[in-house]
Amino acid sequence: MSAAAPTPEPGRPVVLRRGTVLTMNDAHDVLADADVLVVGDRIAGVGPGLEVPEGTVEIDASGGIVMPGMIDTHRHMWQTALRGYGADWTLTQYFVWFYLEWGRIFRPQDIHAGNLLSAIESLDAGVTTTVDWSHGLQTIDHADAAVDALESVPGRFVLAYGNIQQGPWEWSASPDFRSFVRRRFDGGSDLVGFQMAFDVTGDPAFPEKAAFEVARELGVPVTTHAGVWGATNDDGIRLMHEHGFMTPQNVYVHAATLEEDSYNRIAATGGSVSVSTESEQSAGQGYPPTWRLRMHDIPVSLSMDTSVWWSGDLFSAMRTTLGADRSREHLEAHARQETVTNHRLRAEQVVDWATRGGSKALHMDGLVGSLEEGKKADVVLLKNDASPVSFPILHPYGHVAFQAQRGDVHTVLVNGRVVKHEHALVGIDLPAVRRAVEETVDYAMRELGDAWTPGMHPEVPETKLLDNPYTYTEWDAGSAQWKR
Repeated sequence: MSAAAPTPEPGRPVVLRRGTVLTMNDAHDVLADADVLVVGDRIAGVGPGLEVPEGTVEIDASGGIVMPGMIDTHRHMWQTALRGYGADWTLTQYFVWFYLEWGRIFRPQDIHAGNLLSAIESLDAGVTTTVDWSHGLQTIDHADAAVDALESVPGRFVLAYGNIQQGPWEWSASPDFRSFVRRRFDGGSDLVGFQMAFDVTGDPAFPEKAAFEVARELGVPVTTHAGVWGATNDDGIRLMHEHGFMTPQNVYVHAATLEEDSYNRIAATGGSVSVSTESEQSAGQGYPPTWRLRMHDIPVSLSMDTSVWWSGDLFSAMRTTLGADRSREHLEAHARQETVTNHRLRAEQVVDWATRGGSKALHMDGLVGSLEEGKKADVVLLKNDASPVSFPILHPYGHVAFQAQRGDVHTVLVNGRVVKHEHALVGIDLPAVRRAVEETVDYAMRELGDAWTPGMHPEVPETKLLDNPYTYTEWDAGSAQWKR
């Protein structure tokens, strides 16, 4: 940290001066050469030339973009300690590895290490609210370790409690589970929220009904992987709807392989969909569904799914979502022998999905998701004077969606606290986190033994090349021609 730009002390007002401000308010006002003032944990003003209290720390935002903190509505944070291990997996290989073979080896300290690394990674990328889709909570000790990690990082998080080693009708019925929820979440903090996370398989007996009843009794939302090829389907949506468990609080993750009837049920009951485009494109849940969700006016938020495969930032999510939606639009048009002349999905909309869309999905829109006076101060400054990609900023939404990346995140505030400044995390002991993660990796390697390398490098299917009638087999030097 340079002497000219010290880290703002906790508790002091902060003003970000002369930036391009994406308010993400209802009107989507974009303010040029404007300020954002933070006093305490709230936004105290947004506009040009703001007067500020004495002692306010000024951060030069000129040449940068000030925007709300981004919100990830679905991230398996506990898997982050094995970052990149499954880069070449299919969804089937993921299911086999985590659900059937090795997911059970994770100890509470491994959950803690993964969550800690993921939480810090989120802040570093300007993601100020992250849903921990925590389906590795085999015991209450695992759950406590997950929350301990989240509470130790100065971000905003939601624990979505799940356990892939048991049916949700089993773990949700445990007195220990209810005791855990009361013990860890009855304090009313808006920095760590709670959901229940489980999937509905479509079994006609609808065993998940019992877990929905627990969620209703506790008054907590349900987040569920829906419309995942070969795993969850329209029967699950129908059963949820027929039993009255589809509510505006529900978040449907992926929703990529559903029929029109299911999308109609989601739209009619006010639910939202968390789209993980990198995941859906690569793993095989189905084609990223925004092109269909738009037709039903279903609210969308964005997520990155898991760092065991993909990048842990929402810049990639915005970029790939625009690409997938537009690619499908072109594909459909070309099949009709037509040309797309105007894109329906715009950069502005995916920036909204990455911010306000997430806050609405989590029913936190009154707190975060936009830069408006009185809201909680979750604020991100994108500025990188050392990068030739940082200028010119002609189309701010397009710049965020297509040009910006993690390295451009200059300053991040959560709840009014500066957690990243001048491109450096504040108050984070990264070497200690590295040691914890390395211990988890060493432990996993020991447990897997000879299975470690094959697990990371699944077999490549044989590829049969098509016959090519234009293939030449011999070069005739005399005629300087190929001969067949």
